[in-house]
Amino acid sequence: MTDMSHPGAAMGFRGPVPRIFYSKDNEGSWFRSLFVHKVDPRKDAHSTLLSKKETSSLYKIQFHNVKPECLDAYNSLTEAVLPKLHLDEDYPCSLVGNWNTWYGEQDQAVHLWRFSGGYPALMDCMNKLKNNKEYLEFRKERSQMLLSRRNQMLLEFSFWNEPQPRAGPNIYELRTYKLKPGTMIEWGNNWARAIKYRQENQEAVGGFFSQIGELYVVHHLWAYKDLQSREETRNAAWRKRGWDENVYYTVPLVRHMESRIMIPLKISPLQ
Repeated sequence: MTDMSHPGAAMGFRGPVPRIFYSKDNEGSWFRSLFVHKVDPRKDAHSTLLSKKETSSLYKIQFHNVKPECLDAYNSLTEAVLPKLHLDEDYPCSLVGNWNTWYGEQDQAVHLWRFSGGYPALMDCMNKLKNNKEYLEFRKERSQMLLSRRNQMLLEFSFWNEPQPRAGPNIYELRTYKLKPGTMIEWGNNWARAIKYRQENQEAVGGFFSQIGELYVVHHLWAYKDLQSREETRNAAWRKRGWDENVYYTVPLVRHMESRIMIPLKISPLQ
């Protein structure tokens, strides 16, 4: 039986109980951490300290809860209209990924966009869409299929991979962490060291944190061939020295977490 009293169980991980850190290896890891560069939260906002400096991309994630009887029609409409909107070269917005939730909240669509140029690009897109008759008709028809919708504006962590199109078939996991206010810098410092443990199978797709909408929310996006591959890849992380420390130090920062397993739509650049 899994011991749910320790932090690793709360995160859904398997492995040794993370509270026990008395080996020489772990003492050495703790000593080395003293010399790792850490962000000073007093010098600037965490959005500036943690996001990528070489790009000014802004991301939008949308969650659409669809009427169960309308999901197929919703997918068909989305796949017919969205690619046309992005054919416009003057439209500074690109599709990153489009999915249906398989495990998690049912009858849900998740969309991720990248705005190259930050907030000015976002406003430019919004102004153009206001005058796009096809888009306005698309929104009107789509609204009849939805129960609710919400979105967030995101920045990407500087130490994460930038999402790039990939061939399938894959399943995707969106792990969402709602952090305690004031802990984003600490989260970033720990994951900046830990992300290297999750790169062997190219499963790391992107890591983001919210700027508008619900705040202190982190999204990690992973890709796997199937659920068995996911299980094996996650278990393998526990055999790497240092991964257990990341779990140990980040679990106390989390108020709530959620996992979605998602299947890409036909139009998704992430297949």
